[in-house]
Amino acid sequence: MQRRLLSAAIALAFAAMPALHVQAAPATAATQQATTQLPRGVVPTHYDVSLTPDAAAATFAGKAVITLDVAKATDSIVLNAADLAFSGASIAPAAGGAATKASASVNAEAQTATFKFDRPLAPGTYRLSLDYTGKIGTQAVGLFGLDYAGADGKQQRALFTQFENSDARRMIPSWDEPAYKATFSLDVTVPAGQMAVSNMPGDVKTLPDGRQQVRFARTPKMSTYLLFFALGDFERATATVDGTELGVITRRGAVKQAQFALDSSKDILKEYNQYFGVRYPLPKLDNIAGPGQSQFFGAMENWGAIFTFEYALLLDPAIATQRDRQNIFSTAAHEMAHQWFGDLVTMRWWDDLWLNEGFASWMESRMTERLHPEWNSNLSAVGSRDGAMQRDSTAATHPVVQHIETVEQASQAFDEITYQKGEAVIRMLEAYVGENAWRDGVRAYMKAHAYGNTVSDDLWKQIEKAAGKPVTAIAHDFTLQPGVPLIRVGAPVCKNGATVVPLTQAEFSRDQPNKKPLAWRVPVIAQVAGNGKSANTLVSGGKGTITVPGCGAVIVNAGQSGYYRTLYAPKEFAALAGQFARLAPIDQIGLLSDSSSLGMAGLQPASDVLALAKGAPLQADPLVWQRIAGVLSGFHSRYAGDEARQRAFDAFALARLAPLMAQIGWTARDGEAATVANLRNQLIGVLSDLGDAATIAEARRRYAAMDKDPSAVPGPLRKTILAVVAQNADAATWDGLRARAQAEKTPLLKSNLYTLLAIAKDKALAQRALDLALTDEPGATTSATMISAVAGRYPDLAFDFALAEREKINERIDATSRSRYFARLAYGSSDPAMVGKLKAYADANLAASARGDVEAAVAAIQDRIKVKEQRLPEIDAWLAQNAK
Repeated sequence: MQRRLLSAAIALAFAAMPALHVQAAPATAATQQATTQLPRGVVPTHYDVSLTPDAAAATFAGKAVITLDVAKATDSIVLNAADLAFSGASIAPAAGGAATKASASVNAEAQTATFKFDRPLAPGTYRLSLDYTGKIGTQAVGLFGLDYAGADGKQQRALFTQFENSDARRMIPSWDEPAYKATFSLDVTVPAGQMAVSNMPGDVKTLPDGRQQVRFARTPKMSTYLLFFALGDFERATATVDGTELGVITRRGAVKQAQFALDSSKDILKEYNQYFGVRYPLPKLDNIAGPGQSQFFGAMENWGAIFTFEYALLLDPAIATQRDRQNIFSTAAHEMAHQWFGDLVTMRWWDDLWLNEGFASWMESRMTERLHPEWNSNLSAVGSRDGAMQRDSTAATHPVVQHIETVEQASQAFDEITYQKGEAVIRMLEAYVGENAWRDGVRAYMKAHAYGNTVSDDLWKQIEKAAGKPVTAIAHDFTLQPGVPLIRVGAPVCKNGATVVPLTQAEFSRDQPNKKPLAWRVPVIAQVAGNGKSANTLVSGGKGTITVPGCGAVIVNAGQSGYYRTLYAPKEFAALAGQFARLAPIDQIGLLSDSSSLGMAGLQPASDVLALAKGAPLQADPLVWQRIAGVLSGFHSRYAGDEARQRAFDAFALARLAPLMAQIGWTARDGEAATVANLRNQLIGVLSDLGDAATIAEARRRYAAMDKDPSAVPGPLRKTILAVVAQNADAATWDGLRARAQAEKTPLLKSNLYTLLAIAKDKALAQRALDLALTDEPGATTSATMISAVAGRYPDLAFDFALAEREKINERIDATSRSRYFARLAYGSSDPAMVGKLKAYADANLAASARGDVEAAVAAIQDRIKVKEQRLPEIDAWLAQNAK
């Protein structure tokens, strides 16, 4: 699953359960026991499901015949069901014989249905037959509908499913847990002229009443959350790679916009077939585009039928940017990686969710680097790692492998630790054992566990065997305990052409300065700045040394593959700062990252990162400048609410960034690097946020001319220019943007325009956006994004509004997001009162086990308050001496 993060405003990147049981794992799984929330002793092996959806009425009728094995005598069967009503239930021996009726009872809170029999079932194989009805929702959970204007302008409704983590139970009564793998045969009765899609190819038969019945082939053995169904007025484009039919499916009229995704998928599939050593096993692999959006995810890896929201799959030339191309590629690479890591081999329980998501994130990055080196995406690894460290350096963190008990906890596990820290740990371990050994271990893991379930140690066993060196202990240090190691770099000593550097391991914590550090075995790579000759060591027991070829300033964590912060003594940092231009771009970004984070935590001068920014040459890599622009934008937001001090800082930031913008210009040059195109968009956005009059005026000029001169707002700049206009809008401009949104027919453009209405600096317009979000006008899945966009600038306003309208908000976000959405609105607040509001909200609405996002938001707010009080005065003093 490609996780959807709440976006910054300018970016516009679009129940408690019963007691746990331990169940003996299914026969084909490994011998280790699996967690389950269902009674032991009954295991499904196959589902025959017949479905008749009524899209207009938002209901469906279903019949499920489940083949199951009863291990010990029982007079009842309990499985998962949510929002389903049963009209009939019976069971019969699979080998033949009379059926026995069952009485059904539903526990809505536990999301279970119990079927009770007059007499106990003897051990054996049975077929449980269930007739039921259910609901089609408006948000991306279970079976849901998405409304949009069709190619003819008429309103259309397409149906899709979203089952991860625990929502297959909303369409199929089932053992809805990852370890209960089974095969599925789905048939659907649908209106003529519409396309039905599932995991496998289907055969179409016309019924006497004119409707169509589509029977899909039996799936491989898989977990329930990977089943998929979609229905609508679709188009499909195909290609064949290594015997697999690849497809992209879109609403009618949009299939040409998916060509880039289809072409990318062809290249990715070839690479994955080779890398994993196990060929993709299904006959087809579709990627299905859906209009709208979710607060929880952007795409989902259903086996053979990936679902992706349009903004992450389609390239609309009217608004497509270079960043959009990269995001589409990385989303496809992520979800296709899941076809192996997650679908073919599945984590046994949500404790090991990172086995799916961390690996898919790592493969996504690896594939992007391999197939599109011109994007220089390897430099993005530091930013991804920072996303994890931001959470992992607070008391609100958790281990990569964490114990999960409830459905809500499982939903909250889709976070920065699971994704970004998981990816960073894999990157570090691959660098430690070597690329070839890592690949060989992954191949062995795939072959050993195909169609089964695993825990993390199953992977470490195969990697360690392939590498011939210890891995498990290091992996345990970084996955079974939380936190970020801190490597303190001692004074280097140069002798006989080599430099010896003492290293000490501590822990980087932003909110527990006196915390006793945990212990890690830390793989460290270092080199003398500019000489390209690396050395490596393993810091164990808290101390170590590394001997680096050459003499000079030493960069620790060279290549930035390590998951740790690096703290230099002032003299050594000054030496590196003096050699900044000689460092590899990845290490320039790493030094910026460490000095920024450590400075905000008070472990080194907070101004050190500004000194680096001041000295960075204009010819530095565009991604280095993207990092600098991000740092300066972050400081700008830290000064929110203190206009005089903010203006002083902005003057410094503008002095650094405006010459760079002048060098790049508003117009793309023939043959310019993709990284320059991305930097241009970022600079325009940041300069606008800093209040740069020239940037705002140019954006307004182009916007005013766009209707008569389309070239004034080229596609790659449209979202950015409109964002600048919207951000700085007055009431008349805001009304004009709203009129554009009302008139727009293309779903992707329409959603973008409504989201723009929510980023205005004018607080009164922000309030108008909040009010508009709760009407039907923006669309059922756009409302929550508008409120999130307001929170990017006015978190307190958005949180208070959402809390006051909680019932209406809950109707506009999918169920998997409800325990986290409100906390994330407050994440950017600097008001001490918000801490109390969040805690009161959690006490009133959340189980104690479902407060991870509340705790993370509280930690972020407290950190922001501390930085404002303790660090910004340092910045003020530095600016007074160095701004000119």
